[in-house]
Amino acid sequence: MKLFWKDQIPLLLFYLLQMLLVPVLYWLAGEHRPIAIVLYGMALSSVILLLYLGFRYIQYYRLFAKLSSTVPMAEYHSSPLGDAPLPEAVYEHLQIIERKYQEQLNVHVSRMDQHIVFINRWVHQMKTPLSVIQLTLPELEDEVASSIQEELERLRKGLEMVIYTSRLDRFEDDFQVEVLLLRKAVSEAVSENRRLFIRRGVQVDIQVDADISVYSDAKWLRFMLTQILTNAVNYTSGTGKTVTVSSTQIGTDTVLNITDQGIGISPEDLRRVFNPYFTGERGRQYHESTGMGLYLVHEICNRLGHTVELHSRPGEGTTVRLTFRRHI
Repeated sequence: MKLFWKDQIPLLLFYLLQMLLVPVLYWLAGEHRPIAIVLYGMALSSVILLLYLGFRYIQYYRLFAKLSSTVPMAEYHSSPLGDAPLPEAVYEHLQIIERKYQEQLNVHVSRMDQHIVFINRWVHQMKTPLSVIQLTLPELEDEVASSIQEELERLRKGLEMVIYTSRLDRFEDDFQVEVLLLRKAVSEAVSENRRLFIRRGVQVDIQVDADISVYSDAKWLRFMLTQILTNAVNYTSGTGKTVTVSSTQIGTDTVLNITDQGIGISPEDLRRVFNPYFTGERGRQYHESTGMGLYLVHEICNRLGHTVELHSRPGEGTTVRLTFRRHI
């Protein structure tokens, strides 16, 4: 209603000007009509104007109602906006825009699908030469083999991050929530990264009861745990340190804490650790961070209904807290 009256302001102003000119014209013409007749003519004209405005309001009601609402423009095409020429023209124009938008969107989706397929194939092709290199390691000296093994693991983790990042946009087609034993999931993630722990001289203390279960996706959970554990090791200097993985119950929720004895994170970086590509002061110092690990953990948690928090102080280590909500 408000938008309709705003649109009629020019008409109303011109009408008022016309009503003021009527008695002036009578006076200039020298015709001294009774004031009652002049007022009667003005009143009759006003009634006709109100009837016209009512008719136009009915014609434009749906158009102005849509424009005044918070409904996205893309949804206007779902129903006609009125029978008047202007609403019909707006409706047809929006349909044309919607068709062009859908065509562009379909092209974009097709390109994204092709890109994801290419990335997946490329990653799997890269695994073949890595496997060949892995098979040749026993023929090399221990020191050389150990160095190559470390680089191979970094390559594998990098390829894994690439493929999981590419799958994130199609997450709803690539996950299955089920009941998982939390200690088993943690143990599998630690076992996958045992060489990294051994090489860095870092121990893992798992304090998770064997009967604790959570609702999550096994594949994505293992990826998240790998990212967190890898960070815990990479930012722990010196040998003899321990990464502690413990769990607690808060109401119906299960909380998993992964605590390291590393270098910690500066306060000014804490608010940005979940931003993509953010490495921070510590990441630049150790040259180990890609800035994507915690970002992916945060995004995956949002999609699975988990929450992730990070608490840290410089020189005192870092604790990453995963909260699994009891959905069932």
